[in-house]
Amino acid sequence: MFVSFSAASAHRRGAARLAAATLVSGLVAAGLLATAGVAAADGTPQSEGGATATMSGLKTFGAAVIHDGGTDEQVAAGLFEMSVDGGGTLQTYCIDIHNPSQRDAKYHETAWSGTSLNGNRNAGKIRWILRNSYPQVNDLAALAAETGAKGLTEQDAAAGTQVAIWRYSDGADVDAVAPQAQKLADYLEKHAQNLPEPAASLTLDPPAVSGHPGERLGPVTAHTNADGVTVTPPADAVANGVKIVGEDGKEISSAKDGSRIYFEVPKKAQDGSAELTVQASTTVPVGRAFASETRSQTQILAGSSESTVSATAAADWAATGAIPALSAERNCAKGGMDITAVNKGDEAFMFALMGSEHTIPAGRSQTVTIPLQEDQAYDFTIKGPGGYEKWFKGVLDCKTESSRSDVTTQTLSEPSPATAGVTAPTDTNLAETGTSNATPLIAGTAMALVVLGGAALLLIRKKTPPTQD
Repeated sequence: MFVSFSAASAHRRGAARLAAATLVSGLVAAGLLATAGVAAADGTPQSEGGATATMSGLKTFGAAVIHDGGTDEQVAAGLFEMSVDGGGTLQTYCIDIHNPSQRDAKYHETAWSGTSLNGNRNAGKIRWILRNSYPQVNDLAALAAETGAKGLTEQDAAAGTQVAIWRYSDGADVDAVAPQAQKLADYLEKHAQNLPEPAASLTLDPPAVSGHPGERLGPVTAHTNADGVTVTPPADAVANGVKIVGEDGKEISSAKDGSRIYFEVPKKAQDGSAELTVQASTTVPVGRAFASETRSQTQILAGSSESTVSATAAADWAATGAIPALSAERNCAKGGMDITAVNKGDEAFMFALMGSEHTIPAGRSQTVTIPLQEDQAYDFTIKGPGGYEKWFKGVLDCKTESSRSDVTTQTLSEPSPATAGVTAPTDTNLAETGTSNATPLIAGTAMALVVLGGAALLLIRKKTPPTQD
């Protein structure tokens, strides 16, 4: 783990900087009003923690036929492979049959609640299929004997497993072409049982904390299936007196599942921020979902090598005023992004959202859901007091293409952020299970927050009125 530290200069606390927001063609890039206070924390794209991987392509597959409205479409069906940042390999199946995959797309491990599995009463059956078929069961002779699929090859096993998953993830009318693959698919569909969602490989909760100098900020609790995680603060944080400590107040270089981690900030520290990352090597639990930063089909984990996983948490502190700690996560149940603001300062934290004003009193927190349109990419930085910023990037992908009737391509006009169409590769190693043109990606500016529906999001620090003589 590393911790990055930056201190705010004195003049930043006296300056108030405002950023305006505009909405174009249903997709808003809304800047946040920034005032004096907390120093900027260098950020990375928003992630819940766990494994981050890059799509390599469809590696082991057979053929399947989708029956839809009296027409038949033959597609490739099987196992994808992804390479993990920092080391490791993942094998996945897709859970959105009509949406193409994008080669080299970046994926993040995520909860089912942030994907099309949210609200799917058969999601647990998909996990059962994954645990009871290829590649978790890699003895093909035993798998064939159990399922009656004589002569089962790796390609047949992958195709049959993918077909069974599509029947539950998309409600698709789909069959495998090879008879033995079809037998496997039918067996898996018939015998599947609902299993609970697997826990994340590694997360930090909460992902953001705040407070005053002289305090221990936190706790941030580690949740992991790894034996332990590394905690290594960098020299610049140590030089400024910031320490990463455990519950006993002693500096730590490692932690484990359930460990409570704190940022110990010196009393005389200037207003500033620090960000820590914990890292481990472990296998990612089968059944974890992987969502892309672009419009690439959602994946579900079928197998994992020993892989690098990580999670980050940020801390911000100031002597006076509102001291925000902001985090976000996809909320498919509400069709949007939950923005959680915690105010550990001594003044109210105020913001206006979707035409409504919200006030978070000192010592309180509030979560606001920003409605987003399905399949819309977001790439935004939330600006706060004194240069505070938090970067969030991804795509709200809460529905399978087959469940949608409102798929449209939206365009933006200047001076909005630029758009770039993404075309699905024609390589036969990728599943061409739908349109070849993905929804345009929205490249946000450094001051932008993506919001839909004609709203502007403003974030300000409430100033104390002068006393009257």
